[in-house]
Amino acid sequence: MPQTVLEKQEGKLKQLNQKIKDGKSKIEQRLGKQIISQANLDYANLSNDQIKLLAKQIANFLNQKPADHQS
Repeated sequence: MPQTVLEKQEGKLKQLNQKIKDGKSKIEQRLGKQIISQANLDYANLSNDQIKLLAKQIANFLNQKPADHQS
């Protein structure tokens, strides 16, 4: 393939990767905003350590396997 075709493909790939990165960032921001809102947390009082602790607690909750209620 000519170099220009490869360069164009590389440019498109970089744009696509940036769109994916931007999309992930928007989801992370919306998720964080919803958690803070639903928990009635105050942005001003959240330290990095508190954010990490909350994230760990939420992750642990989400990763719990449902209790097996079958006999």
